[in-house]
Amino acid sequence: MAEKVLMKGNEAMAEAAMRAGCRFFFGYPITPQTEVAAYMAKNMPKVGGTYLQAESEVAAINMVYGASAAGARVMTSSSSPGISLKSEGISYMAGADLPGVIINVQRGGPGLGSIQPSQADYWQATKATGHGDFHIVVYAPSTVQEMADFAYKAFDVADEYRVPVMIMADGMLGQMMEPVVLPEARSLESLPEKPWATNGHGMKRFHNVVNSLYLTAEDLETLNLERYERYGTIAETEQLSESYLTEDADIVLTAFGGAARVARSAVNAARERGIKAGLFRPITLWPFPTKALAETLGTAKAYLDVEMNMGQMIEDVRLVVKDAAPVEFFGRTGGVIPTPDEVLSAIVALNEKVGE
Repeated sequence: MAEKVLMKGNEAMAEAAMRAGCRFFFGYPITPQTEVAAYMAKNMPKVGGTYLQAESEVAAINMVYGASAAGARVMTSSSSPGISLKSEGISYMAGADLPGVIINVQRGGPGLGSIQPSQADYWQATKATGHGDFHIVVYAPSTVQEMADFAYKAFDVADEYRVPVMIMADGMLGQMMEPVVLPEARSLESLPEKPWATNGHGMKRFHNVVNSLYLTAEDLETLNLERYERYGTIAETEQLSESYLTEDADIVLTAFGGAARVARSAVNAARERGIKAGLFRPITLWPFPTKALAETLGTAKAYLDVEMNMGQMIEDVRLVVKDAAPVEFFGRTGGVIPTPDEVLSAIVALNEKVGE
């Protein structure tokens, strides 16, 4: 049986990335994700990799662009304001069909905000990571084990579809310690080939060009249409979610990441009071797991969306639920973490509202 080790979430993501074959890391320090960079700085040289602290977040994401274009598995990490600075580079990566992994350990905002945990970057990650017509795959882990698992998986998904992939955690998950089983280290020889990469042609093929600039509108339209066919495949095949006690639930809570841990405790407390509550937890925020959430529509009397923001994922929940049942919201913002008792009170109030 695989041995469990006690690790911080930030460090678990870094170790899993190296085991997935990541050999280049470019970043810039910002709380609460700095341990990712610190772990990479210490351990990347041990596996023959390169760690480089860039002069800014803008420089870091463009270094990711360059390493990815050369065929490497590459990662960067930051927290909310830093991701905003990287947004142009992420769009460039999407426009050049480049894979790469981006870690966002969210903090309170807007602006510099606070260094406390938040989930207020949902819209940014799923709707507008950067300018232009594109999507990125977004994973929202809720445990340290999942932070390792999805940091590992992200590289395979990025390579398969040639898209940037984001792991969207928060300061609570990044800083907490839990037992984790680390994935098996992969050899670089086992990684998929990248015939499109600009890594030297040896006079055996045409020159590869990595570029996101197309001066002819029709050419760019054709490329965008091709990308959206790929996004359609991702949306159809890569949706991930977890359902907890939703089979007979009158009140279905929807929550992701750290908020889902709080919501799960509140669901258990509601059940002890005789209220049939359940939890639907999206794991992929894009593609949003519409198919699995739709399966709850036949039994749920109401939905309670729980987030550490002012209400962002609730819009995607409402797009699925539509008029089938009321959808209400409970959240804390600015870096405040909701308590299970607060969420339980919201469940009780909603249950009374919709009737026993």
